[in-house]
Amino acid sequence: MKKLEFKTTIIEYPSVDELDQQDKTLVEKAKEAASVAYAPYSKFCVGAALLLENGIYVKGSNQENVAYPSGLCAERVAVFSASANYPGIVIKTIAITAKSDSFIVETPITPCGSCRQVLAEYEHIQGSPIKIILSGAKGKVLVVSKVEDILPLSFKEDKLKK
Repeated sequence: MKKLEFKTTIIEYPSVDELDQQDKTLVEKAKEAASVAYAPYSKFCVGAALLLENGIYVKGSNQENVAYPSGLCAERVAVFSASANYPGIVIKTIAITAKSDSFIVETPITPCGSCRQVLAEYEHIQGSPIKIILSGAKGKVLVVSKVEDILPLSFKEDKLKK
């Protein structure tokens, strides 16, 4: 028998104001994305913003559909858009936030399992970490240095190696 242990480091900031300017800008772009989410069923508007290695920002918002689960999460909208429009450009950072007109989102939201797996695959393909900034509409902010920290046993196929 072998015991495996995983260590995850998450940095918690009391508010977005404590982040450096580049990360603040990314969170602001994620909030902009959340404001245009199509979420008439859940009323939970999620926004994601990516910073690519070439300095370009790519935004995504959740897109729901009455034929659940035909919609798509904000994180995957942003990642797939970046891949389609800027193929091969490294994703440096993703910021994810949410808001609702029904309640205040005070705690940082985290990606669902499908989004974690997609982010993990892009991190694996590009051979460099993707930093993740998690926030709610207000309150504390969490920063994770790489996707592997939130999905340590991600599905990987050897054929994806560079």
